[in-house]
Amino acid sequence: MPHDTSLIGTIVAGLGVAFLMGALAHRLKISPIAGYLLAGVMVGPFTPGFVADTGLALQLAEIGVILLMFGVGLHFSLKDLLSVRKIAVPGAILQIAVATALGMMLGLWLGWSVEGSIVFGLALSVASTVVLLRALQARDMVETEKGRIAVGWLIVEDLVMVLALVLLPAMFGSRGDEGGSAGLLQSTAIVLLKVVGFGAFMFVVARRVLPWVLHWVAHSGSRELFRLAVLAIALGVAFGAAVIFDVSFALGAFFAGMILGETQLSRRAAEETLPLRDAFAVLFFVSVGMLFDPKVLIEQPGPVLATVAIIVVGKSVAAFALVRAFGHKLQTALTISVSLAQIGEFSFILAGLGVGLKVLPETGRDLILAGSLLSILFNPILFSLAVKRLRAEEADEAAVVAADEEIVPACNAGVVLIGYGRVGSHIGSLICGRGEGLTVIEDQKDMATAAREAGATVIVGDATKESILRQAGLDEAATLLIAIPEGVEAGAIVRRARAINPKLVIVARAHSDEEVTDLVRRGADHVVMAERETASRMAERAMLTLA
Repeated sequence: MPHDTSLIGTIVAGLGVAFLMGALAHRLKISPIAGYLLAGVMVGPFTPGFVADTGLALQLAEIGVILLMFGVGLHFSLKDLLSVRKIAVPGAILQIAVATALGMMLGLWLGWSVEGSIVFGLALSVASTVVLLRALQARDMVETEKGRIAVGWLIVEDLVMVLALVLLPAMFGSRGDEGGSAGLLQSTAIVLLKVVGFGAFMFVVARRVLPWVLHWVAHSGSRELFRLAVLAIALGVAFGAAVIFDVSFALGAFFAGMILGETQLSRRAAEETLPLRDAFAVLFFVSVGMLFDPKVLIEQPGPVLATVAIIVVGKSVAAFALVRAFGHKLQTALTISVSLAQIGEFSFILAGLGVGLKVLPETGRDLILAGSLLSILFNPILFSLAVKRLRAEEADEAAVVAADEEIVPACNAGVVLIGYGRVGSHIGSLICGRGEGLTVIEDQKDMATAAREAGATVIVGDATKESILRQAGLDEAATLLIAIPEGVEAGAIVRRARAINPKLVIVARAHSDEEVTDLVRRGADHVVMAERETASRMAERAMLTLA
């Protein structure tokens, strides 16, 4: 070829094979994550055939982590973060201590040095940002109490790992140096100063500048420029945080999102970054698979099982016990413990640092990678089991309440409205203003609050899921109004709604003739196309003027 195409080849191979294996996993009714991981193994250096560039794949995956954490920050306010500090801070630190101790014992049992065993234990103690958030988002838990605690816990883990990444070279890179202790204290002071400086910069300077920039761009009227501004802020703040303040990309992106989340443009910013977040998150899982050498499963089955047990069982039990000790419900403890039962990106960085400092043997890195892949593979299964357990607990609680008192539904609405944005809020105001019952399905917290204030019963969740539609009472409703602008999601909702209630009258919104045809084919009774309705009204006005 006339020029280097390794980046293009890596993206094409990663996304192409991930699509095939993800589709196969979906067909087999297992998590697509398993397919993405297997795709990484297939295009990695340890299997025959095409080999993608591992270094490039890891950098592309890092972009996915940045965009994902930015998106979470958009929906996670400072108030939410501070509200869980009493459990997230001590809980995360104690859980890291327990997991590190377990990993250290395994390392010593395998004959490694104390230093290498400590690094190994630290690598097993921190959960993957991408895996945890994808699991919570898939089940609409990010904005629940359980989700806020899990995300807060994750932020504390990230901060501890940032500190560890700076202190480990000072501790193990200066062995035999007389000034080692002084150097360690100096490094610790510098790290703490940088973290405090980063926080001060974000909440004093960036908190004023970033929203102003975004509002200025929004008023320009250019959607392309707005999208570019959002991406520039997310990636720029993350990169600057890592280069200037030595904190992680993920942490910088999270704080950037949290600051912009306080503005009225947060929903639009989240929508603009969603497609890229999904694509790069897939590349993250592919990159994990590329690092995995399947031979380690055959050559060291015992240590691999022990490593996975520490991650999946040891960490989970520790987190479960800690959450329960702080007085939280069984459901909260179970959700958080399962969320943390995996490892990811920080573990790879720590493993690479340990090998580079010549304190962690390469065998340790192989075990960390094997533990990461297997724990990520098992995590969706564990989450599914946990969700079933939670539903059983909730059903039992509901039965007890029902035995004591008669439960009256908050709203026996005959109309269900999906989406409470610009169009949905007008519809909701008209229906609720006439005293009619209305149930709204909305996945954005601010929109859900507005709908609730208008007098509607609100279900917070993803309307494409059958469970959410049934929770809204769609099987007994008379009319379904779909006010979201996304045609693909609307089509999926129409199909599921028609299957739930064949007699339901479905009115949907579309933006093109193709969307109208698709929605009608899937079962919509009436489809309103904004452009067509606008043209009709404008033409009517013109005719009245000419008459």
